[in-house]
Parts: sequence; C-alpha cells; structure tokens
Amino acid sequence: MNSLSSLMRLLPAACVVWTGWRVRKGALPPSRLAQKLEKAGPAYIKLGQMLATRPDIVGEDVARAMEHLQDRLPPFAGAKARAVIEREFARPLTTLFSRFDAPVAAASIAQVHRAATTGNVEVAVKVLRPGIEAQFARDLDALFLFARIAEKFSAEARRLRFIALVQTLAASVALELDLRMEAAAASELYDRTSADAEFRVPHVDWARTSGRVLTSEWIDGTPIRDPAALRAAGHDPRKIALTLVRSFLTQALRDGFFHADMHPGNLFVDSAGRLVAVDFGIMGRLDAPMRRFMAGTLAGFLTRDYRKIAQLHYDVAFVSPHHDMETFAQALRAIGEPIFGKSAREVSMARLLGQLFETTRRFDMQAQPQLVLLQKTMVVVEGVARGLDPDFDIWEASRPVAERWVSENLGPEAHLARAAEGFSALGKLAQDLPQLVRNAEELSQMVAEGGVRLHPDTARQIAREQDRRTRPLWLALFALAIVMALAGLLRSYGAF
Repeated sequence: MNSLSSLMRLLPAACVVWTGWRVRKGALPPSRLAQKLEKAGPAYIKLGQMLATRPDIVGEDVARAMEHLQDRLPPFAGAKARAVIEREFARPLTTLFSRFDAPVAAASIAQVHRAATTGNVEVAVKVLRPGIEAQFARDLDALFLFARIAEKFSAEARRLRFIALVQTLAASVALELDLRMEAAAASELYDRTSADAEFRVPHVDWARTSGRVLTSEWIDGTPIRDPAALRAAGHDPRKIALTLVRSFLTQALRDGFFHADMHPGNLFVDSAGRLVAVDFGIMGRLDAPMRRFMAGTLAGFLTRDYRKIAQLHYDVAFVSPHHDMETFAQALRAIGEPIFGKSAREVSMARLLGQLFETTRRFDMQAQPQLVLLQKTMVVVEGVARGLDPDFDIWEASRPVAERWVSENLGPEAHLARAAEGFSALGKLAQDLPQLVRNAEELSQMVAEGGVRLHPDTARQIAREQDRRTRPLWLALFALAIVMALAGLLRSYGAF
C-alpha cells in the first residue's frame, strides 16, 4: 500500500470528523453530518444507525437527522434486484414469484421488496446491494489503517484495542454479507423463541434463499419507531418497551444467542401485540461462563452489592490486583447509586458514559472486543425503550429476567435439577450428593414456611458460583463506555 492510497482511505473518516465538529459548534445543521455518514460508506452508516437511537447522548436534532439511515436510504433500481435474483437461482424471476413489488425499505447493505410466491404466499425478499462487498472492504481497510496508526501513537488506543475491535467488526460484516448465514440465524432464533408469547421471528423460505437473496414470511405490523401509530393501533408503547428489553435480556441470558441489531427500523408490533424482529444479519453469542458472569454482575447491581461485583472482576483477573478492591467497589457505587431507581428523565446518559469511560481508564481495564455486539445492542435497546417510554426504568425491567435466570441456574433449585438429570450416572450423583442433601433440607424448610420460593441467598451465591476461568463481562447492563471505543475509530463521539 503506497502512502498516497493510504492517505486517501482516511479521507472519509477525516471528513466525517470535521463535519461532526462543525455540527457541534453550530456551524452546520445535523442533516449535513447524516449526509456525510451516508456518503462515506456502509461502515459509517452503521455508526449513524446507532447514534440515531441515542438522542440523550448526541441530542434530539442529531438523532432525528440520523433516523433515515436505519432503513430509508435511497434504493437501487428494481431491475438490478431482479437481475441479482435471476443470476442467483439461474432461472426467470417469474418461476419464483408471481408478483415482485418496488422496494419497501433500503439500508446500507441490502433492500427489501414485498412479493408473492408462485403459491401466492406473501413474502419479504431481501437483496444485497450490487458491489457492497467491495465498498465494505474499502471502509474496513480505512478503519484498520486508522486503528494501526492510533495504537502506534496512543497508549489509550492500545488499551482499548482498536485493532481487535475492527477485527471483530470485520468478522461480523463477513457474516452479514452472506444472506444464507442470516437465514440460518433467523431460523435458529425462530426455534429458540417459538414458545415466547410476546416475541416473534418470521420463518425463512429456504427454497428462495441464496448467498445474495433471502426470502422470508411477510410481516404486517406497526413500526416501533412511531409511538403515536402504536397507540392508534391499540398498543401500549410502555408495555412494548418492557417487552423489548426483557426479550433481549432473555435471549442473551437464557439462550446465549441474541439479535444484535435491534434498531427501530428492524422492529414491529403485530396485530396480536407481539414484538416482531426482522433483519438477522448481526447476531451475538455468549457462552455459558459468560452468561453466568453477566447474570452475576446484573444481579449485583440490582441488589446494590458493589463489593460482590468488584470481587467478581478480581476473581477473573479483569482488574489488576495492584488496584485496591475496596476502591474499585467504591467506583462502582459512584456509578450505580446516582441512577438506581431513577427514571430516564433523571439520568444523563452522556454524563454516565463519561464516568464509565473514566473508570475503565483508572483501573487499567482493557476493552473486550468479543463483547462489542452485546454492549452495542444494549445501547441501542435502551435507546429504543426510552423513545417509547421516557420514564423507562431499565433496572426494574431487568429484575424479573435476572432473578429467573439466577433461580434456574445458580440457586439451590438448580442444583437439584442438575442432580436429577444426572441421577443415572453414579459418578455425577456421588459428586453432587452432599450438596443435594443440603439443598433438599433447604427446600423442605421453604415448604414448611409456606411454599417454595426463590432462595434468599441466591443473589449472594452468584459470586461463589462463578467459573474463575471465565472471561469478564464488565457492567453488562451499562457497559456503554466500551462502545465508545468503536466510535473512537472515527473520533466521532468527541466531535458531537
């Protein structure tokens, strides 16, 4: 790579940063920043999509200007979409669809058409933008160059692991550009959530799906971005906000597999009041140890037990032992107490982000690139919930999900269940028998006192149940500061 071409690759990022700085100074309208992001390429558009959900951070005017980046970008010609489909399946489009309408939504990577199959089934047909792979390759090259330069000259960039963050983004993009992988993700999430009464996933038409085309069930629903339309359709936006957050946490904790692109353009409410998600190009996974850590951290904040949260982090060596644990617990308290039980109107997320970012730096905690999707999704989900209910309390919304997971996976009841499952294996039975006896005695006492309930010591047992080899999930609910690392690749947050 010669120096001139390297410099040219950085020009889009430099242009976005300069425009963002001028927007902040009031010299330009926010619409100009949205235009610059749109023109800079698909990676920059994805950054704008996230910012559109956080008016509390970037301001109402900037967030509104970014909204069209979610699913209202200029579409490409329908003739090109038809050509892609016919090339993918090596047959005329009319042998697949009896009707193929104009695009109904267009985003950075693909656009969606409503159509009817030859069997008269209403479907949504997603088609990749022509040439999108080359565009993303160009953007990623620029981001990698930016990250290498930043890590060479900045200790902070090395701590935040800019290069690893871009590598994570690149791996995610590679999956997103193969619509067969998206179809598989949709199918898996459909299977995992099919019994959930308030969340729904459209099923995939595999016969009309390929690497560049994805066909799925058509969803008639009200867009979640419009609270007035939701109310007019008989839905309660506050209840939908609750369903959104609990569905996300349930997917992350229960399944370890979650929709990681829950911006308003991908969410609808059907006539039965169920939340419907579409667009499964970006999905996240958490292994069992990480889910245990997430639940432990969340439960620690819910019980305001900051020392236990601190202990979790020291147990997994996330915080260097040369830092005093009590001081770290004090820093966690300084973050948690001012916002505990407060409504969204009473909490400045911009100030919270700054405090979290300062804390990570003070205790030398490295960014965890593998957690970027979880943290980014939490930012987006909370932002969408705030749009539906300005007084949304994410603590209370999270409590039932966390307590249920704790009860089923970490409490005495879970020990009994695991022992029962392995009863036929004598080695497993011998291993669990002492704990089984103790748990049986505890449950007997519960029954004698009026029924089986969640053990009062369950929350306090979480820390002791952690696998010391697990990777950390620092402040899983409010680890928003790490997301700033990704945005920092463009130096954009500092420009707003």
